[in-house]
Amino acid sequence: MVRRDGRISLAIVGEVIVSGVTPVSLEKELSDKYASQLLSKEVTVSIVSSSFSVFVTGEVGRPGKLQPDHPITALEAIMEAGGFDNDKSDTSHVVVIRKEATGTKNYMLNLQEVLDGKSSQSFYLKPNDIVYVKEKFNWF
Repeated sequence: MVRRDGRISLAIVGEVIVSGVTPVSLEKELSDKYASQLLSKEVTVSIVSSSFSVFVTGEVGRPGKLQPDHPITALEAIMEAGGFDNDKSDTSHVVVIRKEATGTKNYMLNLQEVLDGKSSQSFYLKPNDIVYVKEKFNWF
């Protein structure tokens, strides 16, 4: 599994920095470095696309489907979707809807605290998450 910091986790050998390394050179590096632990000198490295879909809806500039190619937070997805509608968005009650093995789960996020610098909350999205920016309730 490749982490955001450019490291890769290998079940047997731990973490290896792979950022900026070609698959061929990584194969050689891993083969040389862990030769004593390998039953076969054959190491194969392949790149799998990390693109996935998330959906942003509600009071944003451009609701719709996003296909980020890297880990993305709910706030980043909203910014990619045109940002909050300043007149209508309830930035304190953003919902992430996620399908899990046990059913659908909703996560409530207060992104206003992040925007105000009061929190550094980073809620990373998973494939097929739906980010819903609610409309503010206004008393006339």
